[in-house]
Order: sequence, then structure tokens, then C-alpha cells
Amino acid sequence: MLAPLAAVLLFLAAIVSAFWYLRLEEMDREQEAVRRDVEYAQQRMRLRLLERQEQLMRIARDISNKEVDAEEFVGRAESMIAQYPELLMLTWIDERRRVTASYAAPSIAVPQVRIKGEVLRPGETETMYSLARDLQQPVYSQPVAGPDSSGLLQLHVPLAEQGKFGGIILGEYSIDGLLRYGVPAEVSAKYAVALLDGKARVLAGTSVPPRNPATQFLPWAAQPNEYEVPVSPVGNGLIIRAQAYRTGLGVIGSGLFWLVGALSAMTAWMLIANWRHTRRRMQAQQALMAETNFRRAMENSMLTGMRALDMHGRITYVNAAFCQMTGWSEAELVGRTPPFPYWPEEDRELLAARLDDELKGRTIQGGFQVRVKRKDGSLFDARLYVSPLVDAKGHQTGWMTSMTDITEPTRIREQLQASHERFTTVLEALDASVSVAPLGSEELLFANKLYRLWFGGRAGGHLGMVAQAGMTEAPRTNDEHLDEVDSFVGLPTDPLTTGTSENAEIFVPELGKWLEVRSRYLNWVDGRLAQMVIATDITSRRNAEEQAAAQAERAQSASRLITMGEMASSVAHELNQPLTAISNYCNGLMSRIRGRQISDDDVLAALDKTARQAQRAGQIIQRIRTFVKRSEPNRTPSDVSVMVSEALELADIELRRRNVRMSHYVAARLPQLMVDPILIEQVLVNLLRNAAEAIESAARPPGRRSVELRVVPKAVDEQPVVEFSVLDSGQGLAPEVMDRLYEAFFSTKAEGMGIGLNLCRSIVESHHGRMQAENIYNGSEVSGCRFSFWIPVSGATSPIVGKDAGVTTA
Repeated sequence: MLAPLAAVLLFLAAIVSAFWYLRLEEMDREQEAVRRDVEYAQQRMRLRLLERQEQLMRIARDISNKEVDAEEFVGRAESMIAQYPELLMLTWIDERRRVTASYAAPSIAVPQVRIKGEVLRPGETETMYSLARDLQQPVYSQPVAGPDSSGLLQLHVPLAEQGKFGGIILGEYSIDGLLRYGVPAEVSAKYAVALLDGKARVLAGTSVPPRNPATQFLPWAAQPNEYEVPVSPVGNGLIIRAQAYRTGLGVIGSGLFWLVGALSAMTAWMLIANWRHTRRRMQAQQALMAETNFRRAMENSMLTGMRALDMHGRITYVNAAFCQMTGWSEAELVGRTPPFPYWPEEDRELLAARLDDELKGRTIQGGFQVRVKRKDGSLFDARLYVSPLVDAKGHQTGWMTSMTDITEPTRIREQLQASHERFTTVLEALDASVSVAPLGSEELLFANKLYRLWFGGRAGGHLGMVAQAGMTEAPRTNDEHLDEVDSFVGLPTDPLTTGTSENAEIFVPELGKWLEVRSRYLNWVDGRLAQMVIATDITSRRNAEEQAAAQAERAQSASRLITMGEMASSVAHELNQPLTAISNYCNGLMSRIRGRQISDDDVLAALDKTARQAQRAGQIIQRIRTFVKRSEPNRTPSDVSVMVSEALELADIELRRRNVRMSHYVAARLPQLMVDPILIEQVLVNLLRNAAEAIESAARPPGRRSVELRVVPKAVDEQPVVEFSVLDSGQGLAPEVMDRLYEAFFSTKAEGMGIGLNLCRSIVESHHGRMQAENIYNGSEVSGCRFSFWIPVSGATSPIVGKDAGVTTA
């Protein structure tokens, strides 16, 4: 009973909707016309404002260029106001907010006229003045509503004199004049046009009276036929609105509407009469569509090809997936008997035998693999599963076969197998030993060819390398019965598989080789935590490193011998003084003894002086022997002040011979350095000797012959270091010498060998330090050179408290 009523209601609703739609279409057309006309009027008003703005900007530019004075400004303003009625007044205001010149239309009220020399009135105008000064671009504004300014629009154009703010040109428009002269006459004739401010208050123009509130809820009266848009470039502060005058009578007054309503009522009984027939047809149609859609969804959603055979082997059904796999359509397959078109020619006998087994009930539970030919002749691998097809009465009517395309899984399996073979071939060909063993077990999970060559097929070599390298050992398993604690407790699992590898260098006596061992943890294929060890033969590299170290040590010893050879004359002079004193004391003592003119006290005093001179000569010789003695590098915690003192005593002989003053500064509380003190002393002696030679070659006067040694703490890349610097007053280094300063066998001395600075830098860098040289300038003149190097404090002991800084001069 509800269907006819619903049909009638739908019919009436359709008629009403049609009329409603037509009315809405009409309103949309009217609204579009209003919008088009309003935008046209807005464009006209915008162009008019932009033209005035451009004219004012030209006047502002001429004022900034000093091309227009106050009198000429008044003339231009009078011409513009006479030409454009909406423009009421133009005012020139300087940077002190004082009116320089002004001209107003005769129609403007006297209180609104600005007089030359008066200061800008406070309020909205002053605020916009500041905004134009800050933005340095034209600004539109409306004065605060009042009896004198409610219908005005102001334009502030800034003046720029040599990049500085020089005031503004203030143009004031009549909003009513903008509406009158800016809106086209054809728009004003069709609509009620008004200009509104930002708060929707009418500034100029007219508005259509509001409609009856009783009709505002009607669908055709809900949308007002009006349009508004902001006036550019003023913005949201000035909006133009147009309202169309109502001219139609509405749908209610239309006779066509009532005629159609009557015809609709007369049609209702025809729909009710056909209700029963329509109901039966709809029910049957819905049941059929539901069944059809369900079956189609089942068929189309299956990715497995389905094929049904009758008891004689004839195809009775194929689904869409089966047709898509083979490329044959349903019409080409249904009704076909063996041999089927998708059988490859070379496999027909095998497939015919399998089909015969299927029809006789000899099926394989897990299915079987066959090759299938597509219509285009290509082949693919498939797997078939066969099951009986039973009807609703329990009788078997045929066989159902499902077919799955296994080409991609087969291809992936073959690629994995080939990849495994390639990976195994690469591991077998490596020149490094690779082995994997589980933690807590002596089982060897994997070993490549080189490992088997070295250690055989046992895990002893793997465990031995791990133990000798000091890496994490496997947990013991033979004491688990003592408590219930897991043997792997405390051993990280997740981080081990992602952690960085551990490196170590070990010597294997059984092989007579040095091996670099790298280890990391991984999860084996069965889930167990395993350790992989990669061992590389580095015997040749270790031998080369030992030979290089021996060569470097011999070079350093040779350098010290060369240094002492170059200082031989100075050393001889230094030794000659105590030896001469000893000879004089002995000769004088012998003369006085022969003349029996000496007492026992005089003899003891003379012998004491002789002993002190002999001790002094012995100390000089001992320092030289210690310096030039060849020894293996021995890094020990060394006192910085002691190393500096030893180096100064060795270099002091050369400095005094060359008449060079020496001053040094050692900072207090310096930590001990983990260095070879002899090598650091060698660097300091070489730098001090080079400084003395540079001063002598520069022929400096006695007052400027000085060398300064400074030792201070410092931070390099947030790392604590101790910096040694030697500053001389020589003539510095030339640019071409600076580029080759540390080059081996390059020297600026006539008899130099060119290995001193090269060895010094090698010694510093072997202690993980850095060395550098730079010229010292006094204005544009080079006043000396500074050599410096720093040694990191890593591994140093705590600072020495008992020693203070000091400065000494020799």
C-alpha cells in the first residue's frame, strides 16, 4: 500500500523540484548578472582610483626631485580638482607633520580646509601618516566618522628624498563623488548601488528596503539578489554593493504552477492502479539481481582459475580468472573435449593420462604441476587441484579443477637458488677467512675455503681467534645446573645484531701469520644468536710497518746526530771553558806546591773548583749523549717543564754563540703528556736552532735578536692540548718557501739537508699532534716567524701542582 503513495509523492516532489530548480536557475542568472555588473563598476572605480593615485605619485616624485615647489603644487592640485569632481582636496605635508601647501574644492566645508603651516591634526589621519612613513608606499584610509569627515576617502602618498622619508601627499576624495562619477550610468539605472565601510555601514548611495520577514523562509526568497565586492586598491575598508529591484510576481502567482498541480493529482490514481503488478515485478527482479550479483562477485573476485568437467571430460564451466590465465574466452572453452587448446603439444600425452586418472577418481591430494599454453603461444607453470563436483541431491555430476599460476614463485625460487650459488662462490673466493659459530657451542655453522685451509673444518680456529682477540666470549653452559639463571643473562640481543664490528690484530703461531680479526653478532637462519669472524692476513703489512718504524727511528737518530754535528763548534767552545779552567787550576796548584806557598785550605778550595768544572763538562757531554743516543721510541708520562729545560740547555749553546737572547714561558699546572721526551726535545731544539739562524741571516741589531718559547694549554676541536710555540725576530718565510716548508730534502740553507722540519712534523704527527708556521707582521712589514705545534692531552696524568709558571731571559 505504500508503493503507490510513495510514487505519487515522488511525482509531486519531482514537479515541485522542477519548479524550484527553474526558480533557482532564474535567481542564479539574476545573481550572475548582478555580480558581473558590480565587478564592472568596481573595475571602473578601481581604474579611476589608480589613475588618481598614479598622478599623485608623479607629483610626489617631482617634489622629491625638487622639481615642484609649493606654488606649483597648488596649481597642479587646482587643475586636478577641477578636472576630477570626486577629488576634494590635495595637501602637501612635510616630515614634521606640518602642512606645506594645500588646495581644496570650493564645495568643501571651511572647517575641513587645511591651512598652510598648521600641524597635522591628531587622530586617524596622523595614524595613517605614520603607516605611510613606515611602509613607504601609498595607503588608503577613511577618517573617523564625524560631522566633517564621514564621507571622505584619504590617500597618503609618501615622499622620499634621497632615500629618506620627506612627508606625504594627502589626497581626499568624496565617497559620494566616487559613487556618482565612478559607477557607470547603466549600472546605477538597473540597481540600487551603495558604498559601504568595513562595518557594512552605508557611506553613499541607496539601498532596497528589506523584504517582508514572513517571506524570508520561502525557498525562492531565501537568496537576496544582491552582490558586493571590495573596491581595490582601497581594500575591505570600502565595499561597493548593488541590489536588484524586484520585478517578478513569484511562483505562487503563476497559473502554470496550479495547472501542473491539478494534472499531477489526476495522474495519481493511474499509479495506484498499477501497484500490485509493479510490486510483483520488483520482487522478482530484485531476487534475480541479487543472485546474479552474488555469483558474478564470486567469480570475479577469485584469482584462482576454476574449470568444471562433466563425467565424460567435457568442459561445462570456466570462470573469468581461468580465461584470463589462458587467454581463451568462455565461449571458446565451454563444450570442448580433450585435447584442450591450452595443452602444449609436447605435453599432450602426459596431460591426457592425468585427465584419465582424474575421471577415474585417481586424484592427488596435494595437486600436481603442469605447463599451460596461452592463446598467444606462451607457456606458464601452473598447479592443479581436482575435487568431485556434487549437486544438491548428493550425486556427482563432474569434476571441479582449480588452477593457480606459479610462474612467479618458481622464478623467485630459481633466482634465490642462483643468488645463493653466487654468494657462496664469492665467499669461497675471498682472500679472507669467514666463519660463523653459535654462542655457547663449539658447532661451526659456516666456514669458507680459506678458513678450512687454515683451521680445517673444526670450530677451534674460530674460538681461538675470538679468545686471542679479546672479544666477547661465549657464555658457559656447564654451570647452568647450579642456579636457574640463564647463561645468556646480561648479554644484549637486539643491539648485537645492529652494533658495529669489533676489530683486533692477533698473531697465530700455528700459521705464523698476523691476522686482522673483525667480529660481529647476527641472528642465524634458525633464530640462534651467532658470531661471525672475518680474518684477513696482514703479515706483509705488519712487516712493512715495522720496517717503516725502524727507518723512521734511524732517520730521527740521524737527524739528532746532524744537529749535534752542526752544533759541534758551539759544543767545543762550551766544553773548552771548563777544560781551560781545570788546566789553569791544576797549573796554578802545581806552581804553588813547588814553591811551597799554599796551605791545605787553598789546595782543597782549588780542587773543589776543579771538580765543579769537571762535573760541568761531564753534564754537557751527558746531555749530548742522551740527545743523540739511538733508542726505541718510548712513550711515557713526561713532565713538560723538564722537557723544555733539557731542550733549552742543549739549544742555549747555539743561541749564545749567535748572540741571541732567549726567553721562555711555561704555564702553570700543565698535565703530563704521554710522549717520547727525547723526540719532543729534538723538535724543540731544531725549532730553536732554526730561529737563531733566521735571526743571524736577517742581520738584526742586538736589541732585536731574541727568541721566545711559550708553552700554554689550549683547546682544539673541544679537545685539550698543550701548545709549544717558538717566535723569532727574523725576516720570516717567503711564500714559495712556505709552500715547500715540510718537503723532504728542501732547504734554504747553503749546507742544509732539508730533513729537519720534515722529521719534526713526522714526530709531532706520530704523537697525534699538528705543526704549523706563520709569519708575524708589524703593519705591512714582516717582523718574524712563529713555528708552533700541539700535542693532545689524551692519556695524560693530573696536572703537576708544585710548579709555577716562569719567564727567564738569557
